[in-house]
Amino acid sequence: MFAAETRKRRVTHHSYSNWRWHLDEVFVRINGETHYLWRAVDHEGEVLEVFVTKRRDRRAALQFLKRGMRRYGQPKVIVTDRLRSYRAAMKVIGNAADQECGRWLNNRAENSYQPFRRREGAMSKFWGVKTLQKFASIHASIHNHFNLNRRKTFKENRTAALAEWRQLAAGDPSVVGSTGQL
Repeated sequence: MFAAETRKRRVTHHSYSNWRWHLDEVFVRINGETHYLWRAVDHEGEVLEVFVTKRRDRRAALQFLKRGMRRYGQPKVIVTDRLRSYRAAMKVIGNAADQECGRWLNNRAENSYQPFRRREGAMSKFWGVKTLQKFASIHASIHNHFNLNRRKTFKENRTAALAEWRQLAAGDPSVVGSTGQL
């Protein structure tokens, strides 16, 4: 309930359709079987969608993309790794031209797994697909909630530092110390 309300509040205040999405999948073991955890991350590092599948094919990628676009709309750019399932799924949807692939372009999605992996290690392992799906979606919502506050503070500090730098660069004598040095 907490995660759903938080997500609803964020969706009403932002326009997700203009953002750049980063898509990636990671291997997760459930009772000795390999499953895939798909994630969509926006350009600021907020996890938009989490989805667990047994396979890593066009059908799974299509289901994942449709699920994310149903909730957040269609993004302008989708950054992926070179998995061919993404290209095939995006051809079906009709936005294959919006895909970008590059060597380090998808680091935002790759790094978003780190908090999840730390928590997964603490839990030892998952016992079912439903528990993994539930845990991943709740973990993403909670992480987004607390990460949002850090991003806001970071942006405020960066804006203040940039304003101070502009004053220094303009040669404003009120910023320079009494000795005349910086």
